[in-house]
Amino acid sequence: MFTLKQVVKQSIQTSMKNGVMSSTVKRSFSTVGGINQPKSRKELSESFLDGTSSTYVEDMFANWVKDPKSVHPSWASFFESSERGVPAGEAFMSPPTLGTSTATKATPSTYSPSGSPKQVSDSMRLLLLVRAYQVRGHALANLDPLGLEVKEEPAELNPAKYGFTEADMDKPIFVGEDLISGFLTNKQPETTLRQILKRLKETYCGDIGIEYMHIQDREMCDWIRDKFETSQPIEIPDKEKIKILERLSWADQFEGFLGLKYRATRRFGLDGCESLIPGMKAMIDSATEDGVESIVLGMPHRGRLNVLANVVRKPLPAIFNEFNGGVISIEGEYSATGDVKYHLGTSYDRVTSSGKKVHLSLVANPSHLEAVNPLVEGKVRAKQHYSNDTEQKKSMAIQLHGDASVSGQGVVYETLHLSNLDNYSTGGTIHIVVNNQIGFTTNPKCSRSSKYCTDVAKTIDIPVFHVNGDNVEAVVKVCKIAAEWRQKFKRDVFVDIVCYRKHGHNETDQPKFTQPIMYDKIGKQQPIIEKYSNKLITDKVITQEQYLQMKNIIHESYEKGYQDGMKHVPNAEDWLESRWEGFKSPIELGNPGRTGINQDLLQKIGQVLYTEPKGFEVHSTIKRLLKEKKDMFDKEAGFDWATAEALAFGSLLLEGNHVRLSGQDVERGTFSHRHAVWHDQKTDQTYAPLTQLATALGKKDAAQFVASNSSLSEFAVLGFELGYSLENPDALILWEAQFGDFSNGAQVIIDQFISSGEQKWMRQSGLTMLLPHGYDGAGPEHSSCRIERYLQLCDSDPNKIPPKEEAERKQSQHCNMQVLNCSTPVNYFHALRRQVHRDFRKPLVIATPKYLLRYEKSFSTAKEFSNDSFTRLYPEAFPDQINKPEKINRVVFCTGQVYYNLIASRESNNIKDVAIIRIEQLHPFPFDLVAEQLKHYPNAKAIWCQEEPMNMGYWNYIYPYFISTFKHINRPTDITYTGRPSSASPAVASHTLHKLQLENFLSHALTGQVGSK
Repeated sequence: MFTLKQVVKQSIQTSMKNGVMSSTVKRSFSTVGGINQPKSRKELSESFLDGTSSTYVEDMFANWVKDPKSVHPSWASFFESSERGVPAGEAFMSPPTLGTSTATKATPSTYSPSGSPKQVSDSMRLLLLVRAYQVRGHALANLDPLGLEVKEEPAELNPAKYGFTEADMDKPIFVGEDLISGFLTNKQPETTLRQILKRLKETYCGDIGIEYMHIQDREMCDWIRDKFETSQPIEIPDKEKIKILERLSWADQFEGFLGLKYRATRRFGLDGCESLIPGMKAMIDSATEDGVESIVLGMPHRGRLNVLANVVRKPLPAIFNEFNGGVISIEGEYSATGDVKYHLGTSYDRVTSSGKKVHLSLVANPSHLEAVNPLVEGKVRAKQHYSNDTEQKKSMAIQLHGDASVSGQGVVYETLHLSNLDNYSTGGTIHIVVNNQIGFTTNPKCSRSSKYCTDVAKTIDIPVFHVNGDNVEAVVKVCKIAAEWRQKFKRDVFVDIVCYRKHGHNETDQPKFTQPIMYDKIGKQQPIIEKYSNKLITDKVITQEQYLQMKNIIHESYEKGYQDGMKHVPNAEDWLESRWEGFKSPIELGNPGRTGINQDLLQKIGQVLYTEPKGFEVHSTIKRLLKEKKDMFDKEAGFDWATAEALAFGSLLLEGNHVRLSGQDVERGTFSHRHAVWHDQKTDQTYAPLTQLATALGKKDAAQFVASNSSLSEFAVLGFELGYSLENPDALILWEAQFGDFSNGAQVIIDQFISSGEQKWMRQSGLTMLLPHGYDGAGPEHSSCRIERYLQLCDSDPNKIPPKEEAERKQSQHCNMQVLNCSTPVNYFHALRRQVHRDFRKPLVIATPKYLLRYEKSFSTAKEFSNDSFTRLYPEAFPDQINKPEKINRVVFCTGQVYYNLIASRESNNIKDVAIIRIEQLHPFPFDLVAEQLKHYPNAKAIWCQEEPMNMGYWNYIYPYFISTFKHINRPTDITYTGRPSSASPAVASHTLHKLQLENFLSHALTGQVGSK
């Protein structure tokens, strides 16, 4: 019977007799008869020359015994022949990393039987060498156009490592017909070491370096080999070369034209990586031919203007108008402040060279590198959802990165980590790294610990194609292959264009302060356009005259665009995509919309919410909750927060509005209150009641509900949902923090996009953030959602009070975002529905409760869900239990759950001269309603009460608004703070101290006296 040990022992013995096997090769088979020697991590992870080689084959044999189809056909043939007693030299087949995709029968040896052991030894050693080039050949690839890197040959790429000497270079080695890939042997049964090495170096050590052997899927590896391990180098037709030259010329002359017209202006040009443009255009052409209809791009500022002009094809007059100081504002006072031109996004339809149309969207981004990545993915996922692109074939993402940022910014990994998750996958993203081999001023050795900036890709089996940026044909080749890969496997892929940066960080920067040697080299570097044009002229692909004519046509186009840019007027259509047509800008008076629903609909939705599906084993606790939920609807009272939320979601779905809730543990809810998704206790199958509404109520046009537990990421997931919300306004897109303070992990998204995106880029979003918040004695963590940070980001002017009749509508449209702290489930319900029913969009931040989730005194009645709209301020809830308004001595304003502490304390102490007012909407501030309350209690002292420390929460935000309100109603300024004292930490750790603080500030708010110890 066949055993691998017999073959290997025979090979080793023969080699040792002939004195040709090195100690390293002996060690590589040490699993056969001894103990493995210790190996470095590098050897174990990348080299095929360790004990795992034989273990790998032994495992394959064990798998073959169980199922012959479970291994590659070549190995199956080998094992089958060996079982029949065929000599090892005749049975040997190439391993799956080398063989063809179809089974090849073993070829009988033409050598004498006595030569078989030597044949086996040579063949196996040769195969190990080939494998080593597939794994590590990229280490010798000619990637750096500047030639600065001193490369050391990895030991495993040296034939001597396997016992080969110079004398063996031209000796025939038996490999069997078609046993080693044809690209190495031209399908001959014999080959030589010299021939093999020549083809290996051409394939793996040229201007393209390939990393793919870390991928665990055999089909994927075979596909990549088929693309690169070709019998002969693929020749590019002359027509294609001319197209590449033309695209390269457009890229090169764009940078030259801007440098001529705007010498002292920072533009973050593409100089040194102009091959990106023909590469990207070829990539888009290839993807479009394979079914892609829409592409969303995200990229940093370097090269952005060139991509806008020559890939997205944003009109040149618009680009030059921005350089000339043109205002990007479109509609009068909707001026915004705008952003620098190399941060702007755009959206256009482009016709490819074959005549197919593709829609290109470049997402606007800040200077925070890589922060735009998750937005791009979210926007693509939304496009796929709304176009019913279930195969994820029509819409895709292209992300551009810098070498320093792709290895240094954590959001890169956070976003990659979403790529294969069910509710976040976009079917693969093409990543292009413009690898300048430098950060701002930092060299790679100081900016990363890995060899390549793209090594993060290996964490999730992504292939990486490194390419010399000065070989434009190679760049085009790998870009096309990347597009094919994405469409075939729906997986991410990296293209690493190793290039250089002609100027410093920007065109006015002096790079020789920190990189003198590099920039001496760059100063002497022949531009890629000269290299490639000279090559094509020398090869007689194009004449010098034809090339000059091409250059003149391009220059004239840029000059015309420059002249037209002087009188260009921005068009609103350049900024708003079709799905947003009809939505109001801040200067157009919008409709706040009606948010109530009728009682009949409420009951119908309720029935779906509390009905158990047949044959589904619900958890006993959920059974009890469903019974309680049914009682709510039967009694038309006691509606808790989870039910109010479900009613908001359900009613919006039935109206055709998509609802997507995302975040950590949102399906159940952090506090085990939501239970949007149930799990069968016997089968673990899932059931989401809100997904059954369409069937249960016969509403075929009902929209889809998605509740999705996310990965443990805030930055990427919040960014993803923001990108999702940008695609279509007719949806409620929510992100919930597991605890409110976890949102600070996504502060870049909040600061740079959510709070300022509309003002910078005129992009509206209706994204809703749910931030659990409340002081329950839980300690410093998880008590506060840091609401003060959101209020600080709000843009309303506390000194400008709008006319009362326009207050709610105009304030809401002019503000940058809304901040709420609801005290009742029904108001939360109305807030969610208002977010969709208005004809404009603003981000919404809600401080959501924790202990109120089960606090019955906060619950709502069925009738309240039919009220017209959201309540910005609740007046005193029990006026008949306190003194008349003129005899009220203190009017306490508050927000959120502290209201219930105040009510309980007032009641227990039988206090009659205090009125308690709840402000539900903090921003925009309800001037008109606060003024009414102050007038209603003319003799009362105004108090602000909060449970947060004085330097946190709402106090510093509301104070100037109250001062303006006092002045507006001609009342002396008189408002006092009550709450916890200023603190560095959000909350105390001691529950006893927490209760003492609570008692003290409640007493202070209601009586003006601090409670006794």
